[in-house]
Amino acid sequence: MKKVLLVATVQSHICQFHKPLMKLLCENGYEVHVAARNNLAEKNGLKMEYASKVFDIQFKRSPFHPGNLSAYKEFSKILKDNTYEIIHCNTPVGGIIARIAGNKYRKKGTKVFYTAHGFHFYNGAPKNNWMIYYPIEKFMAHFTDKLITITGEDTELAIKKFKCDVFHLHGVGASTSRFFPITTEEQEKQKEELGISGKIILNVGELLPNKNQKTAVKAMKKVLEKYPDATLLIAGNGSEKENLENLIKAEKLEENVKLLGYTREVNKYMQVCDFLVACSYREGLPLNLMEAMLCGKPVVASTNRGHRELVKEGVNGYLYTPDNDTELAEKICECLQSQRSIDEIINSVQPFTDTNVINELKLLYNLEN
Repeated sequence: MKKVLLVATVQSHICQFHKPLMKLLCENGYEVHVAARNNLAEKNGLKMEYASKVFDIQFKRSPFHPGNLSAYKEFSKILKDNTYEIIHCNTPVGGIIARIAGNKYRKKGTKVFYTAHGFHFYNGAPKNNWMIYYPIEKFMAHFTDKLITITGEDTELAIKKFKCDVFHLHGVGASTSRFFPITTEEQEKQKEELGISGKIILNVGELLPNKNQKTAVKAMKKVLEKYPDATLLIAGNGSEKENLENLIKAEKLEENVKLLGYTREVNKYMQVCDFLVACSYREGLPLNLMEAMLCGKPVVASTNRGHRELVKEGVNGYLYTPDNDTELAEKICECLQSQRSIDEIINSVQPFTDTNVINELKLLYNLEN
């Protein structure tokens, strides 16, 4: 049986973003293996599916962490003990280690794919990002049979600058079976089950500095002046939890800003919220925006490469300047008081659905339809 090895820094990345690919590969006779650090205990019951073997490799997030030398040795042993038709790697560290270790196996017929979920170098990125990450990726392209990009900006840059095949994919595929609009009556019932009421603003993502949830918290002070029944729900866990808790307390927003932690019921919150707010400084192609739009919900998002790719101003949402909590508050109020076509919102995200992305993955893997 043909085997594919999926690689990422952490296993939650594979579970959250690559189930459609894993299912497709299994249905087409492939044996799927996974190599990534096991962090699933942090993700409230998130489970690995469709994998015949899962290797717990202690990858570190930073490419420069000395612990990655041990991870490289562990990973090299996996390649020595197995024969893979394709090594499909993701995330910066997983992508670097897998491509270096896998290079010698390319001579034996193994193909190496790398999905760039958003280059760290992009229009407007800090100069250091271009000085550090761009040369690394340009060098790593020589170890790559197919470089998979998920934004238009990254695709144009890769085709122009890197010496490898480039394949554009519309993200990882938002689930149409989990994310869809429900009736007003169903929303009210679901709100009651979730224990929430009033106007609901939702933020979804890891609690990390890049996700910048603090701007949404600060904006709520101004939003509440006009909409005192509004609540900001923040779904996710991460290193910024304590800082956010302290900020919420300092701003006296305990009644109107709630940290949900990591939740497997994010689809239910998407279906009942008034809209999604996203505050990141940097994004590749964020799945949570697509999921909200599939539920017919507009998005208020900070201006960055990934958000620009998805948000059509006034049609499915609004863009604002990152860190500008006053502007964000204005956009939130505008979103709460205006009406948009649910059908237009849903139609705007159709290229990014799992149905369409699966067809693109079939082309990528040369699978029969």
